[in-house]
Amino acid sequence: MKAKRTVPSVAEAIDNFRRRHRRMPSYAEMLPLLGVRSKSVVHFWINKLLENGLLEKDDKGYLTPGSRARGIPMVGEVAAGFPSPAEEELRDIISFDEYLVTKPESSFLLQVSGDSMIGEGIREGDLVIVEKGREPRNGDVVVAQVDGEWTMKYFRKQGKQVRLEAANPNYPPIIPKAELLMGGVVTAVIRKYHL
Repeated sequence: MKAKRTVPSVAEAIDNFRRRHRRMPSYAEMLPLLGVRSKSVVHFWINKLLENGLLEKDDKGYLTPGSRARGIPMVGEVAAGFPSPAEEELRDIISFDEYLVTKPESSFLLQVSGDSMIGEGIREGDLVIVEKGREPRNGDVVVAQVDGEWTMKYFRKQGKQVRLEAANPNYPPIIPKAELLMGGVVTAVIRKYHL
């Protein structure tokens, strides 16, 4: 069977649908999407994408984007200090899921509100990845419930006393009066710049 489409173009068509509709297309929806008339041709392409790691099946047999499909090319480095000649070459494919989240089974996202961690470079509207169940160390940024209120601050422990400190001098340290529950340790910050 000679196909006019290529594996990358089929993967891109399915990924574009997924981004637009926030779900994977059904086999019936893939017919016009791929410009084919037969579900057996759709099945052929699905198998190719599965073989190439561009699609995967979850525990229930539903199609999900594969780890290779979520990556973008890493093409080099850029100087943040003095300018240097830019060299662009494909170095690797980076999946932000894999790069930012080491333990997906125990991680979650939160959107930041407020400016108490601005000195750490965490701004209002940023997303933070939080790993629950991780033992915080001095200086870690944590999400914690202090006396019934949730907050994100630096974790500081001296002896048995724990205090939470902001990265903004306008906020005083927080010392729990009755209760301190750790929600998790912040492992990454994500900021999207809008054009």
